[in-house]
Amino acid sequence: MAQKSKVLVVGGTGYIGKFIVNASAKAGHPTFVLVRENSLSHPHKSNLIQSFKSSGVTFLYGDLSDHSSLVKALKQVDVVISAVSGAQTEDQLNIISAIKEAGNIKRFLPSEFGLDVDRHNAVEPAASALAGKAKIRRAIEAEGIPHTYVVSNAFAGYFLSTLGQQGVTAPPRDKVAILGDGNVKGVYVAEEDVGTYTVKAVDDPRALNKILYQRPPANVLTFNEIVSLWENKIGKTLEKIYIPEDQILKNIQESPFPESLLLALSHSALVKGDCTNFEIEPSFGVEASQLYPEVKYTTVDTYLNQFV
Repeated sequence: MAQKSKVLVVGGTGYIGKFIVNASAKAGHPTFVLVRENSLSHPHKSNLIQSFKSSGVTFLYGDLSDHSSLVKALKQVDVVISAVSGAQTEDQLNIISAIKEAGNIKRFLPSEFGLDVDRHNAVEPAASALAGKAKIRRAIEAEGIPHTYVVSNAFAGYFLSTLGQQGVTAPPRDKVAILGDGNVKGVYVAEEDVGTYTVKAVDDPRALNKILYQRPPANVLTFNEIVSLWENKIGKTLEKIYIPEDQILKNIQESPFPESLLLALSHSALVKGDCTNFEIEPSFGVEASQLYPEVKYTTVDTYLNQFV
């Protein structure tokens, strides 16, 4: 067995970052998390920090705005996975320059974990957010840095926990708003599975300089199919309110940020079909559930059971 790469997660205490850290530690990679000195004492994160420590995770001090601390951290690892928030997308240019200086990084996975930033029909403000991530791709390619881009589509925790309804904390039991006609296929992946698939790719030559698409077949569903699954579970038919595209676009324009961003991403995925409206060609991509059939991913059907 080849030794497993040492993995550094930047943004490891964030929403998707923590799942990647846990998956890396569980898979037996020596796992490191870049933290600012003050964040280890952050009261909201103390439980998470403690669970990382008990999984054998090592904390490295550093800051995206401090070049020398970044270089020092990178020299201790083989692979860098960024899970920084959208607000920090541009800061990844600092990771790229530190990777160039360190000279030892075998692969960089920038922070994407959503739609394919090069293949979409998103409107503003999602268009600009995705363009910022595309700019990071181009910078990685210009520097010749070995990479894998992760396109995980919709997070189950964000979407399935409310069926995409605004201002609720559980899937609806009376009526449901549906974007467009509800017949466009989306892709929904549980966050634990996003972490597992991402970490499986770090040492996989098949995913080198490719896009790793996460499209588990049982989770490629239309909105109407998801509503139907939910109705079967609760034994009740919901009142369905279909929102036409012109109304959705108007709602995006009139909503404050970040609601406008989430709505624009939903429009892209659920109306324009940007999760599934292209074939994954071997020239640019690979599909995670095909590469790693041994991963028993959580299906949408199973995921919804926790809310019944």
